[in-house]
Amino acid sequence: MTTIDRVCKAVACPDPCAASVIWTATACDGPLPPLSPQAGEQLLVGKGERARTGILLIHRLGGAPWEMHELALGLNEQGYSVMAVKLAGHCGSLQELAGVGWMDWLASVRRGADTLASRTDRVVVGGISTGAVLALALAQERPFHVAGVLALSPVLRHDGRAGPRGASTALLLPVLRMLGIARHRALPGRLRRAGLPGTPWGALGQMRKLAAAVRRRMDMVRAPCLVIHARHDDVATVSGAFEIAKTARNTNVHLQLLADREHVITMGRGCGDVVSRATAFVSGIAWP
Repeated sequence: MTTIDRVCKAVACPDPCAASVIWTATACDGPLPPLSPQAGEQLLVGKGERARTGILLIHRLGGAPWEMHELALGLNEQGYSVMAVKLAGHCGSLQELAGVGWMDWLASVRRGADTLASRTDRVVVGGISTGAVLALALAQERPFHVAGVLALSPVLRHDGRAGPRGASTALLLPVLRMLGIARHRALPGRLRRAGLPGTPWGALGQMRKLAAAVRRRMDMVRAPCLVIHARHDDVATVSGAFEIAKTARNTNVHLQLLADREHVITMGRGCGDVVSRATAFVSGIAWP
């Protein structure tokens, strides 16, 4: 796999929505027992010194924790403790997803980070697609508690050739919501190995709000970032990745462009390469 690297220096399961197997650990030393993941989430306990570094993985909008399973296993095999969190409103119906907002998704990420923090010494937050944007949002909110960010195929805007069809309709969402029209209507999507077959209009509008909030506060990111994006991403073009590298002025951003992948780089062909790059990045954080 060929890649194009750029370093920006700072100026200043078969049924993915069922209750998945949960790997748990024995309680850590200390006055409080470690927090536990929720049903449908995955927690893989690491081994050796690397087990004290936790990596939180966040799935896509309309996805499920299972789509992070291959990446989670790969990172766990390197010794890290890894948790794949389930976002609010997911692993259910389109109506359930349409009934929550981006702040609810961020609350799920906070809970996942707290769960890992109760078991480890440091937490790296990573995600795919909208999950990558949520990882950045948590890093903005907790600049001195997030040790690093893995932003995989971040979606700041759906501007790829295979983005949700009719996504431009989301611009009318405030009017439609006020009129009570089409709140639960979904934009059809391609068949996925994990998650829902489409995206509710309301959820797409929430994703746009999330991206706008994160873009306004990129200078609040203090944790080092690894951004991996496919040059020919079919959902979001590389412009979003370059925007992150340009606007995260108060940290170091390592941008890597993959030349032969599309949007989902956490499953299937090439996932091992992503694991290797993520491992090298996290190793530099834990043992600089």
